[in-house]
Amino acid sequence: MGVLAARRRRNRLVWGSAVLVVLLVLAVVAAAMVRPWTEEFRHGGLIVAAPPALVDPTSRLGPALSNAPAPTPAGITAALAPVIGNPGLGVFAGRITDVGSGTVLWSSAADEPMVPSSTAKILTAAAALLTLPAEHRVSTRVVTGAVPNELVLVGGGDPTLTAQPDGKGYYPNGPRLADLVAQIRTVDRPVDTIIVDTSAYAGPTMARGWDPIDIPEGSIAPIEPVMLDGGRLQPLVEYSPRTKTPALDAGRRLATELGLDPALVRMGTAPADAIEVAAVWSAPLRDRLRDMLVHSDNVLAEAVGREIAMANGGEASFNGAVTAVHGALNAAGFDLTGSDMHDSSGLSVDDRIPARLLDQVMATAAKPTGANLIQPAGTKARPEQDRIAATLAPMLDDLPVAGATGSLSSRYVVQDRQAAGWARAKTGTLSISSALVGYVLDADGRVLTFALMSNDRPPEVSRPALDAIVGTLRNCGCS
Repeated sequence: MGVLAARRRRNRLVWGSAVLVVLLVLAVVAAAMVRPWTEEFRHGGLIVAAPPALVDPTSRLGPALSNAPAPTPAGITAALAPVIGNPGLGVFAGRITDVGSGTVLWSSAADEPMVPSSTAKILTAAAALLTLPAEHRVSTRVVTGAVPNELVLVGGGDPTLTAQPDGKGYYPNGPRLADLVAQIRTVDRPVDTIIVDTSAYAGPTMARGWDPIDIPEGSIAPIEPVMLDGGRLQPLVEYSPRTKTPALDAGRRLATELGLDPALVRMGTAPADAIEVAAVWSAPLRDRLRDMLVHSDNVLAEAVGREIAMANGGEASFNGAVTAVHGALNAAGFDLTGSDMHDSSGLSVDDRIPARLLDQVMATAAKPTGANLIQPAGTKARPEQDRIAATLAPMLDDLPVAGATGSLSSRYVVQDRQAAGWARAKTGTLSISSALVGYVLDADGRVLTFALMSNDRPPEVSRPALDAIVGTLRNCGCS
């Protein structure tokens, strides 16, 4: 039994060794075939290509082609025929210009005064660019009062001050109330009362043709020279209800931040010999114009209108701002016949502007360097007119992009999508008026400006009809 058992053990060892050898051989063969340490194994058997050579990025953007086929009036008229008779347009006026040649391609009732709604901001922006440097800023100051325990918050015309704890208010790069507070605390002066001085502005705080319901509905606040976040009660919400007392609210918030009783804040004026204690400054004009146009901000437009008036030595009021805006445009050679404005924002239902003027401003801004749209097509350009065109050109980049930004972000996303990204325009919307003023690149690469104005139809009817016209212009070669 002992010998047999020993033989069985040896046989098992022999068989076990043989099996082990076979397994090792198979493993080596498999390893040779699969090579689990290779890139192919780690990526599921795929062959990993060598990385591509580095390429320096280059811009794909460029100017519109100057040699693109020019559209003709007959071609534009034919293309517009299916959309221009839409009854949703109501009382309609418009003008379309080819900026490359200066040719007015299409015009209908373009000299008729129409309710412009917020497209009036095109005129305010143009006048600001013609009057003020792009870096122009507005201050909000705190000065000493008539008695030792008083400080005076002096509004200089900036509605973008914010009291948000992180300093990030509604307006990008707006000045911070916290900075005023910090400066005040560095002064060794006992204070128990804040006075608010709004004497920088004159006249009424609400314009002719404004509806008081627009304050709680968030379109406007009474126009005073100091506000927090444009008078919004919810500082970060675009159409937040607004306060009826924006300057007083700013003074009360300053008092609260200083640990004073806000109930003691009152309106008044700074003494002539007041000493400045603290000051903050608005964002540059170029930034405020962008916010005004992209988001159609009425408060900003009214503040900028008064800024233009003050720069010209005029009265900072509704009438003074309108006079200053018209004066700047008239001096630049624009024909203001038919324009009758009562504010700088276009919120007034009593405002009137002809489509001709709006398109003329836009076409001048879009004109290539060295050309002139104010004079008839074919007239030799003059240096002064070239300067005006170059001065207005930055306005083109401040307009909302169709289907993408600002007041055009929700349009051209379902219907007329062909214009999305290709058109930029200032919108205008009131209960009785819709308008679009801007420019579009047509299918041949030609830049066309347009001013399209619909009155006496509700926006839900007139806006799609206007969008269809711009979509048609984008699709049109029309040569």
